[in-house]
Amino acid sequence: MADDNLRAHFGDLLTKAEVVIYSVLAALLFITALVSSISAAQTLWQGVRQWTLSVETLRVLDDLLVVLMLVEVLHTVNISIRSHVLVTEPFLVVGLIASIRRILVITLQAASLTQSGAWSTTTEALFRESMIELALLGILVLILVVSIVMLRKSERPENQVEAK
Repeated sequence: MADDNLRAHFGDLLTKAEVVIYSVLAALLFITALVSSISAAQTLWQGVRQWTLSVETLRVLDDLLVVLMLVEVLHTVNISIRSHVLVTEPFLVVGLIASIRRILVITLQAASLTQSGAWSTTTEALFRESMIELALLGILVLILVVSIVMLRKSERPENQVEAK
């Protein structure tokens, strides 16, 4: 009996510690997302003021996608605090956003490589490596999307009664 009380007390203590850690993590994620949003807004404003928006587009998009990933992780932490269950779908979504973010960055970098017009062996090797990375990222995006769809199909609503 005393052993059960000790286990219950220790379990409650660990649950409270988990909530405190998740809460600190959520606060740090929120601050990071807020600072990244402000940074993206400043970059966008400078691009508009100096008429260099086309140059700053990649940085703004990159910052905003980082904010989107942070918010998705923050959502996952929120779910974990409320339900004490680790949910996998938000992590798949973060991976999907990160992959798409990288695809956009590589595409814009490859476009700048091809616009220069001067092809050297180094430029050609960089372009070839970029295309290989893009292909692998495309496969990864496809796998993540299929995983998310399969995960959603496997979850049954609680109010749905199985037909017999």
